[in-house]
Amino acid sequence: MSEGGSAATPTTDSLSREAIARVDSSHQLDDVLALPEHLRDALWRVESAIIEQRDTPAGLVVAGMGGSAIGGALARAALGDHSSRPIFVTRAYGLPPWTTPDTTVLCASYSGNTEETLACYESAGALGAHRVVVTTGGRLAEMARRDGVSVIPLPGGFQPRAAVAYMTVAALEVAALCGAGPRLTSEIDVAASHTEQLASEWGPDAPEECVSKSLARTLHRTVPVIAGSGLTAPIAYRWKTQINENAKQPAFSHELPELDHNEIVGWEGAPEVGRFSAVFLDDSDTHPRVKKRIDLTERLIASGAASCATVQTRGETTIERVISLVLLGDLISIYLAALKGVDPGPVPVIEKLKADLGRR
Repeated sequence: MSEGGSAATPTTDSLSREAIARVDSSHQLDDVLALPEHLRDALWRVESAIIEQRDTPAGLVVAGMGGSAIGGALARAALGDHSSRPIFVTRAYGLPPWTTPDTTVLCASYSGNTEETLACYESAGALGAHRVVVTTGGRLAEMARRDGVSVIPLPGGFQPRAAVAYMTVAALEVAALCGAGPRLTSEIDVAASHTEQLASEWGPDAPEECVSKSLARTLHRTVPVIAGSGLTAPIAYRWKTQINENAKQPAFSHELPELDHNEIVGWEGAPEVGRFSAVFLDDSDTHPRVKKRIDLTERLIASGAASCATVQTRGETTIERVISLVLLGDLISIYLAALKGVDPGPVPVIEKLKADLGRR
């Protein structure tokens, strides 16, 4: 039997480092645990790129797909009310129609060959927008160097989704360089130390009853539905995509208060079609009415859900709190893969899709 094209091994109840290593052939767990190191290295890589500081009144557009786009969304959440200009993430073949020469466009593609991002790079050039590139190489790096566009170099050897810290820091730093937000360099460094502490608390060497392992077991053999609000909305999406790719299973995300106007009704019929679990991602700065909605929504859907849980961010600054739940979700997705007995690394269906597109 196989899951998502990768061979499955017998499941295990243990979430020790040794148990995970039996299915994790490409060491995805190590990449997750290296998140603090990635944050620090990302700062150095942005500095080494020597990017021109150019004030662009129209703000910042981050153009990317998948794991390369999520950094822009997380950066926007981390900046929050400190953003002084629009920060927009486009996951498409084109830029927003309001993009002008007074816009900075950060083209983010880990491989450098993402066709949607390449199209956005060319569109930004045609508009005369200020461009910056973050990538390991590929066609995107070739075009940027040809055009004299600054390139933030990324280390190779990762699955794109494992470069989340690099993409987030790149977006934060470029936002500061174009006047869309303040520099958060010191906050990022402090967040790295904070994340190291959380990795010890939630990682594979932590007790089996720690929150990351307990929640993974609760979500096992269910379809997780992750809800966020404000700062945690893009993190909910990150949880969904990490569970999709690492655990090779369906997962979904939505945002409060919007889900209380539609999705909440669907939980009435959830047991008729499968086992769905709900996870609410909360934060100390969540609007008081949304906090009330989390409590009421969890109570109202409990009869239709296999399980319900609310998880809080950890940390003082917004970047600490964002990264805390990114780490937790990433770990849970690896633990779910181990519980299923599937390798979290390979994503053959995505590779097949790209190959098929390349022939058309």
